[in-house]
Amino acid sequence: MASLSSALLGSLLLFLLVLTDHVTGFPIKHHKPRFSAGPWKNAHATFYEGGSGTFGGACGYHDVVQEGYGLETVALSDALFNNGQSCGACYDIQCVDSPQWCKPGQPTLHVTATNHCPPNYNLPSDNGGWCNAPREHFDIAKPVFLNIAQYKAGIVPIVYRRVPCQKKGGIRFTITGNPYFNEVLVWNVGAAGDVIGLQVKGDDKLKWTTMKRMWGQRWVTDAKLVGESLTFRVEASDKRHSTSWHITPKNWQFGQTFEGKNFR
Repeated sequence: MASLSSALLGSLLLFLLVLTDHVTGFPIKHHKPRFSAGPWKNAHATFYEGGSGTFGGACGYHDVVQEGYGLETVALSDALFNNGQSCGACYDIQCVDSPQWCKPGQPTLHVTATNHCPPNYNLPSDNGGWCNAPREHFDIAKPVFLNIAQYKAGIVPIVYRRVPCQKKGGIRFTITGNPYFNEVLVWNVGAAGDVIGLQVKGDDKLKWTTMKRMWGQRWVTDAKLVGESLTFRVEASDKRHSTSWHITPKNWQFGQTFEGKNFR
């Protein structure tokens, strides 16, 4: 009986080891499908003024051109912005059903969500409050709106779909703050593009620690990160994970950016 109990216990431990990464303690994700394009949906689009340093405002990006997004960016209405969780998501947009204003050939604009189109509830959604819930609306950076429609249109009907983000290089982690309040900006994320969870781990005293979203794609923790070689684990909205092991030296400094493993 004792030998049978030992055998059953051994089988159970082996089963748990197979299901769990023995290094991180996280469940292993087997054969998780890559992020794929979604269905086309109807919406409307406008454009707004700005520049490379302002088109990433509500998502916390410093400069959308330097950070690889280009000017092909968009501000999302409340219904799509999802309190900043959609920052980094990518979309295809086409101007439709407006021959007077849509560009010939119905070209496709590929954009990344980097900003928020604030609602104006003093205006009802059918009288100018285009970013009011529950409207799904895209306020496109003016320099690229011209790629699909004439400026004179002001607002145009569109179709859009969520698509995988194609990024060069790895996920970037920019660390700012101070020894008592650490802030990490996550950018250049491929595939789903948006980040719904971030964890950090050191090589010595710091165990796996869940960071909190401060706003956009800026994440914070008051855990002590200084003096440790840091590992970051990113979770995207499609529930896939990417772990970037020990991408910082022990003597990293605030203000530095480090490159990790991207989603494929």
